Order: sequence, then structure tokens, then C-alpha cells
Amino acid sequence: MADIDIAKLYDAVIVGGGPAGLTAAIYLARARYRVLVVEKEHFGGQITITDEVVNYPGVFSTSGKELTATMQRQAEAFGAEFMLAEVTSLDLTGDIKHVHTTKGDIPCLAVLLATGASPRHVGFKGEEEFRGHGVAYCATCDGEFFTGKDVFVVGGGFAAAEESVFLTKYARHVTILVRGDDFTCAEGTAEEAKTNDKISVLYNTEIVEATGDSALRRLVYRNDKTGEETTYEAKPGETFGIFVFVGYAPATQLVDGVARTGDHGYIVTDAHQATTADGLFAAGDVCEKPLRQVATAVGQAATTATEMERYLKAAQERTGLVPQAPVSRSKPTPEDNSAAPKPAADGEAASSAASGSLFDDAMLAQLNAVFQRMASPLTLELHLDDRPVSGELEGYMTELAKLTDKLDVRHADTFGDAASELPFVAVMRADGTPSGLAFHGVPGGHEFTSFVLGLYNAAGPGQPIADEDRSAIAAIDKPVRLRVLVGLSCTMCPEVVTAAQRIAADNAKVTADVYDINHFGALKDEFNVMSVPCLVVDEGDSEQVSFGKKGLTQILELIG
Repeated sequence: MADIDIAKLYDAVIVGGGPAGLTAAIYLARARYRVLVVEKEHFGGQITITDEVVNYPGVFSTSGKELTATMQRQAEAFGAEFMLAEVTSLDLTGDIKHVHTTKGDIPCLAVLLATGASPRHVGFKGEEEFRGHGVAYCATCDGEFFTGKDVFVVGGGFAAAEESVFLTKYARHVTILVRGDDFTCAEGTAEEAKTNDKISVLYNTEIVEATGDSALRRLVYRNDKTGEETTYEAKPGETFGIFVFVGYAPATQLVDGVARTGDHGYIVTDAHQATTADGLFAAGDVCEKPLRQVATAVGQAATTATEMERYLKAAQERTGLVPQAPVSRSKPTPEDNSAAPKPAADGEAASSAASGSLFDDAMLAQLNAVFQRMASPLTLELHLDDRPVSGELEGYMTELAKLTDKLDVRHADTFGDAASELPFVAVMRADGTPSGLAFHGVPGGHEFTSFVLGLYNAAGPGQPIADEDRSAIAAIDKPVRLRVLVGLSCTMCPEVVTAAQRIAADNAKVTADVYDINHFGALKDEFNVMSVPCLVVDEGDSEQVSFGKKGLTQILELIG
């Protein structure tokens, strides 16, 4: 332990930035323990895709994104620290634990696993074949694709009931297929779906087969009690949607062989929320529990943090190591509920109010950190047309370049550009050569972070990646065009975008073009996109279309 740098030591590292992880960060930081929350994609977790939260005590109505943003601000106010990185492994041997991430090794005294869970698949015939072409798992991300169409929802829990009501904003009619005799969620939640004029509910029913051509055209479902099968045919020239909400698979890959998991894969904890591995605690949807809601995740995380305090106190006494106490930035106030996150006290970013910027203070803090680390300048080359979205893109990039001397803007001659590609911003290197990165539309919403990371990777040094991935990128020896079709409200898209851009930044034979699907209907029609993210891998002699969240390694596997 003599070689431990106390300045880098944390009391606790929380893996996962959803409601459970954020709550534990609030409690631990407020108790004066140094805590770091590490999140792979975006802080907030699965609840950020929920349009309306109405059953969280004390909050009459809000969105999942707004609720967790407030939680993060509370944790930051008490001094909790945050890092966007992927945790690759855990070393829990000895008194000092080590969390290995794509941004380096983090030593700590204890670890909290709050990685949550991801949507399960049902396994009906046609589910995989039509994923992205009619079969979807996120109402917020993909509901708009089914405007004016019929939609079927598979499931009988909270998500199925709540998201069915949300889908009525778009769908002509929603039919819920419940496998059991009734919904398994609270009666009040189920009642909203049962009494909605645009919703029909069929009990004891499951899908037999979904078929079609380039999109869904036909569905066969069966009543398991009577054995009767019913066939639904889409109207001529139409398609329809199937949204699957049948629970979640826990994200416990990090603790395979390290801590005990139950029959359904959820991590097992004792009465103190401790796992079978010393110094490893767990909270939230990654745990075995009868109800998976924000309220239960928050309550369980509060209990876990309190139990961890006892463990951390004993660990400090046992090792003689006391990490630096967190620095509280300010006491949370009611006004913080609507305020943007504030930059770190030692940050150099100007406030958004002072600069009149399009970017709030949280964005400015993030940008400032990236700009300081960029090894070389970049040029944002604008290719515009006469649509309003071009004006938005120009204003966005101009405002961005004002924040640093590492960026400048220039307008390209659009002669020769395909009209279907406009508007877009191409990221150019200091010597005038293309970086291979381009964004078509305006990189707002969830794509703000991925665009910033693309700049960082293009300018260097870039995010750390595994040696095998670096070798696989270098081995690409023929032209490859990656096109990523995204929705700015989609929480699954940024990971695909960041990975595609990283490949392009590191290999001159690869280009990565990102399209906000709302402005490029021709692409949506060409690839029959009914779900995002959609990744098109064009290698000249072959073209693959793939849907769903993917990391760097998975995209490299698609490139032949």
C-alpha cells in the first residue's frame, strides 16, 4: 500500500450513473467520502428514455431525463465526481480495490455496482429479422416512426402499460398482448392502459410469428388458453410496429466469476447490500428484487450507501489510508431543480449567462475540458443549403468555435455536394485534410457528447482503447464508409456514433457520417429505418445494415 498515491485514491467508485448510482453518490459525498461515478454512455440510465414519470414521491410529473439530471446536480453539489468511461474489469483482491476503465486504473476502498439492466428479447419468430424494421424496444426513441400506424406491445408489466399510453401519441391504435390473465404492475398504472380509447388489451396471448418483406406486413398471435390463432394484416402499402417490453437482463458481466448471481442473472446481496465479493456492494435493477422502479432503486441505493459508510470507515482504519474529502461546491437549493449543472470550481469555461452561449454551463464545462486536452486544432467545414436547419448548424458551429482557439469555421463551396447530404459539418485536420468525420444536421440532444468526443479523437490524443481494437482499426486496408442514422432523443445512439467516429479518426480509409434522421427522410426510406440507431457499413462490394447499440469491437467485427 506504500505505492498508493493518496491524491488518486477514492473511498468508493460507483459503476453506473442511473438513479441508484446517483443516489448513492449523494449519500456518500454528503457523508464526506470521496466518491467517483463512472458511466459508460450517459448519466441517468434507462429512466432517461421515459417521457413521463408520475409516480415518484414528491414530484408530481417530470421526465426521466429531468429527474436524473436533478439527482446528478445534487451529487455534484456535495462534491461527487463523475467520469464518462467504460469499466473493463474489477480487481477486488486486497484492501485496495482497482476499477480498470478505458481511461485508466482507479484505486478505491470499495465498489458499488449499479449497472442496471437492458431490455430482454422475447424470441418469437421474426423478432431478430425485423429488429429496426418494425420491432423496437424503446418508445421514446422509435415511437415517432409509427405515426399513424397500428402498433402491438408485448408485455404486461409497468413498462408495457406506461409505454403503451405514450405510444398513443403517435400510433393509430395500440394492441397490448399480455401473456398472463392480467397486468403484473400496479392497478393504477394498468388502468390507464385499460381505459384508453386507443388501446386494446388481449390477455393470455403471445406472438406466434411476425413476417413481411423489407418491413413488417403480417402478424400471427395466439390465445394460449383457447389455442385460437389470429392473423393481423397491415393495410395495403402500410406497415406496423411491435414494441417489446418484457423485462430486463441485468448487466452483471463485470462480476462473472467474481460475485454470486441468482438463477435469473441478478446479483445476490445480503441484508447489508454486500455481494459475496469483499468490498463490492450492489444496488438498483442489477439486484434481485420484486419491483424495478426509480423509487425502489433510490431507496435501495440510500440503504446501500449507508451500509458502505460503515465498511469504508473500517477500511480507512484498517489501512490507515484516508482519501481526500470531497469539496462541496454549493448547498443544493430549490432553484437547482431548473438550473443547468455548474462547471467545476476550478474550470476555466465561461458561464453561459455571461457569454450568451447556446451551450449551458454543463456543456461549457465539458467543452473546456476537451479543448484543453486537444493536441491539434481542427476546422469545422460547413456545407449548407437554404433550409432553416442549415442556419441552425451554422449558428451552432460558429458559437462552438468562439469558445476556443482550437477550432475555426469555414464555409465550403457546396458545388458537387449531393443535395441529399446537405447540410453537414465536416471535421478537417490542421493541414486541411479530412478527418473522416461529418455530422449531417445539428449535433444537439444526446449527440452533443458524441460530437465533442469525435473532435477529441480527431485532434488527439483521443480516448484510450484496447490494444486489440487499435490493431483491428489499423488492419483495415480498403475504403469503408460508415453511416449512422440517429435520433437526437435516442440514448442508445451516441455509443454507436462515438465508436464509428473513432475508427474513422484512426484510419484514413474509413469515413463516418452521422445523420439526424429527422432531416434525411430519403435515407430513412432507402434503408427502411423504423428504429435508431441504424448503422450502414459500406465496403464498396458489400453493404450491411445493422440496428441497435454497438461498441467499438462490435462495429469492427462487422467490417470485413
